Amino acid sequence: MQDITEIFQKHYGYAYLKDLKAQGIHTDTIRKLLTERKIEKIKPGLYRLADFSMMTYQGFVDTCMAMTKAIVCLHSALSYYELTTTVPAVVMVALPRDAKEPRLRYPPVKVFYFSPSNYETGIERMHTETGDFRIYNVEKTIIDCFRYRNRLGEDLAVEGLKNYIHGKEAHLNRLFSYARQGRMYRIIKPYVEALMA
Repeated sequence: MQDITEIFQKHYGYAYLKDLKAQGIHTDTIRKLLTERKIEKIKPGLYRLADFSMMTYQGFVDTCMAMTKAIVCLHSALSYYELTTTVPAVVMVALPRDAKEPRLRYPPVKVFYFSPSNYETGIERMHTETGDFRIYNVEKTIIDCFRYRNRLGEDLAVEGLKNYIHGKEAHLNRLFSYARQGRMYRIIKPYVEALMA
């Protein structure tokens, strides 16, 4: 197990099947480790050490490792920025409209297909000890929550905006810039005015 553990640790606790095979690890060994729950299957061909140190947002890392174009968005991103008191039961991610959705066993994922212009703006990369994940910045997240308010609930979008406005890092010019880019300025402006009154 020591040699296998080293392979995983070199890649933040993850390993692809092809990499394990290249290091001489037999598929029978992999099956045994799965049965013993020493490793977990994230998706076909991708595994993670079960006892590898976890982080609060491990699901984000898992999802972005398995889905190379995924960007954490909407309710999940709002939760990451601590702008909502609720935590979604699934990891919400954006994919470009032409992307195929892979089937993940874990974590549960909800995919939103974004237009090219909406998908490509406001992306940030977060670095953690167990891997990296991509997430939309806070202003883009709020605008997207208003864009999807009919599916997510208007209360969530308003809660996020209210907490943002009353927070120390509020940057309304940047918020309105993303609103204009996303054609949401006329929608969000009255909410901002009401919350600041």
